[in-house]
Amino acid sequence: MQPESRVKLAGSERTAMPGARVAGKIPPQERFEVTVRLRPAAPLPSGADFMRDEPVRWRRYMSRASYAKKYGTRAADFAKVRAFAKRYGLVVVEENAARHSTVLSGSAAAFSAAFAVTLRYYTHPLGSYRGRIGSIRIPKSLAGIVQGVFGLDNRPQAGPHFQLASAAGAASKQKRHASASFTAPALAQLYDYPTGLDGSGQCIGLIELGGGFRPADIDAYFNALGIPVPRVTAVSVDHGANSPTTANGPDGEVMLDIEVAAAIAPRASIVVYFAPNTSSGFLDAITTAVHDTQNKPSVLSISWGGAESTWTTQAMQQFDAAFQSAAALGVSVCVAAGDNGSSDGETDKLAHVDFPASSPHALACGGTTLVASGNAIASEAVWNDGPSSATGGGISNVFPLPSYQSAAHVPPSANPGGQVGRGIPDVAGDADPDTGYQVRVDGENLVFGGTSAVAPLWAGLIALCNQKLGTSVGFLNPLLYGSLTGKGLCRDITSGNNGAYSAAVGWDACTGWGSPDGAAILQALGST
Repeated sequence: MQPESRVKLAGSERTAMPGARVAGKIPPQERFEVTVRLRPAAPLPSGADFMRDEPVRWRRYMSRASYAKKYGTRAADFAKVRAFAKRYGLVVVEENAARHSTVLSGSAAAFSAAFAVTLRYYTHPLGSYRGRIGSIRIPKSLAGIVQGVFGLDNRPQAGPHFQLASAAGAASKQKRHASASFTAPALAQLYDYPTGLDGSGQCIGLIELGGGFRPADIDAYFNALGIPVPRVTAVSVDHGANSPTTANGPDGEVMLDIEVAAAIAPRASIVVYFAPNTSSGFLDAITTAVHDTQNKPSVLSISWGGAESTWTTQAMQQFDAAFQSAAALGVSVCVAAGDNGSSDGETDKLAHVDFPASSPHALACGGTTLVASGNAIASEAVWNDGPSSATGGGISNVFPLPSYQSAAHVPPSANPGGQVGRGIPDVAGDADPDTGYQVRVDGENLVFGGTSAVAPLWAGLIALCNQKLGTSVGFLNPLLYGSLTGKGLCRDITSGNNGAYSAAVGWDACTGWGSPDGAAILQALGST
């Protein structure tokens, strides 16, 4: 094969995970799959087209079919990637124009040659993984066509943002306040969610990177609440599957998401997209959900993520592009903001925010500690029980300040240099595990918290609003920061901090605009 001119794929640089060491070379014959993201046929729709601060009833979203027709990857671009794959002995498994992706299968040797990388096994405290360092290099003929390559490296990319309540912590808070854990319907009542709605006609998509659910648990949980048992469907992405393990594993995340979302909107269809916990699996799950022409989710809930510093630039760009596509289709995307305070679990003594919550096209959901007295909220503050148990929030080191946040008084980053970037979260809700959510997982009744619970809490509310309005709310951020600002849609949280940032009147980098007043949100969305 004649050598061909190559260029670096921008943003593809990788380093080894901290603490990882090389354990050996990948056998040349080892086979796996890689997702190649390609350019859309036209620049994706801008905020001026689909994300204005305008009444929801005026919004006109694209159908999935019309999106694929206008923006789907061109046939000529697919043909060039097919020819490239054939030259290196790779097999095209799937092409999807709407998702802008080609899935290739082949040997480690073939992929190494095709993308000019050296693949090795690495050992790490979290387990071994196939990895690479440095940049991916692609043929010059594919420059501008290929936007990202995912799957050469299969390190675990994200963590679930849920925490199990501690008996000692719950007992302590029980003594100080007449408060304990909640069912999701009880929280919906406290947050004044609109009544007489059940999510009929809506589909809530849940992104999961491991674990699974047991139908018997779902039946038992909802029967105990006296709520109709929801219809829950599992969709396999990249060979992921509904694979229940234990309550202390990712099953806790899966069941928390299902039970919170479905308890809020029991007649909504719940579709769970299971994928491997890799950058390719995560991205493919999101694009599969956004462009799912069968289930057609109107809102997504994502409770997984990691500090921006752990992602490649190409990954963050392509996730954000997927959320931009969701906005064009009228799909709301709710993402947990993280559970490790302003450091987001990093040990470099700097402030970090969690991705994909920091995407400018996501509704980032932070956490509070909520204390109730009877059927009313007695107090609500920033959730902070220490660096490893506190709401995420802060200023992005990657994404600039979006236009919709221009009047929100987003502060400079707490890091040296103090840049002003995308501020998260946008909104919040109860997340303290010691005043958390009652769930059933693997036959056990447990209490979980974490911002993982807040994403489906908001997703359920949006499903109710969609039902009542007869149209999709879609991308909520321009409205929250625009015409709906100051209309009492959220309970302003003004007490507490998450480490580097403190709560304040108005928007802040701990709880955003605050926790929801569901009825007020619905009324405002319907009347603007």
